[in-house]
Amino acid sequence: MTGMIKYIPHHEIDLKKWDDSINLSVNGLVYANSWFLDIVSPGWDALIENDYESVFPLTHNRRFGIRYLYQPYFTQQLGLFSRNHLTEALVDSFLQAIPPKFRFIQIHLNTLNKVDPSRYHCSYRINHELDMINTYENLYADYDQNTRRNLKKAHKEDLVLKRKVEPDELISLFRENYGKHELLLQYRHYHILRNLIEYCLKNTFSAITGVFLPNGTFCAGSFFLREKERVIFQLAASNQSARDTGAMFLLVDNFIRENAGQALILDFEGSNDNNVSRFYKGFGAKEMHYSQVTINRLPGWIDLLRKLKKENHKR
Repeated sequence: MTGMIKYIPHHEIDLKKWDDSINLSVNGLVYANSWFLDIVSPGWDALIENDYESVFPLTHNRRFGIRYLYQPYFTQQLGLFSRNHLTEALVDSFLQAIPPKFRFIQIHLNTLNKVDPSRYHCSYRINHELDMINTYENLYADYDQNTRRNLKKAHKEDLVLKRKVEPDELISLFRENYGKHELLLQYRHYHILRNLIEYCLKNTFSAITGVFLPNGTFCAGSFFLREKERVIFQLAASNQSARDTGAMFLLVDNFIRENAGQALILDFEGSNDNNVSRFYKGFGAKEMHYSQVTINRLPGWIDLLRKLKKENHKR
């Protein structure tokens, strides 16, 4: 039975109770911690059941006078977090409790949030997770042939792994390669990313690992965000040299080798892109699914403008 769900504006949220709730949730994720939300979506609001038994962050923005909910960059999954049994009915009650003032909603729920696709416009997104509890030898046995082949190539290239890489080095490599093709990423997003990485390096067991060519050129790197028993492959960057030498294969394999046998989940943050998905699966990662939910409460003429803008962006 669902308790009382209240909409709580940001300034009224008890952040200690919030973080305790996420910590005690059966499906708690680092993305839902108050400090993470403060960085990626300052001023976020919330739906809260009873005394923080179940919580649902509302990451909102406003444009042209219209309030909407969105999925912040660098935040794969949010949605409903609860210390109680997560039922489809409970998820539905929270979605129904989103205040009418939010006229357009496009958010990602988490893996344990199930929704009725006949009631909501849903698209299913892919994550990839690798359980690290096995020995390295057993984990390696699940690598596919392409991954093993690229590892052999990488070991012949005299590549150098470094444990300490500056955030700006990693972000620059990302920006100069993937970032220049991702037109929606703007200066403010890189500022958020830098703040997020710097906070995690100071306050969690997170780390940046880099791969360098024999001449000292930085060619591949990744930010591993660790909280409790989950390590998230939060940001990866590589250039053409890394693709030619298999540097990213070496980087991931090194992490697996060093952490094998632990009660850890390596969360690759998935991808609906077939090539990226193939890379993660090559290490034996399993597919997980979560939902993107869209709720459109816009007046007809505004919705038409939104669709036209979206179409123009594709061209």
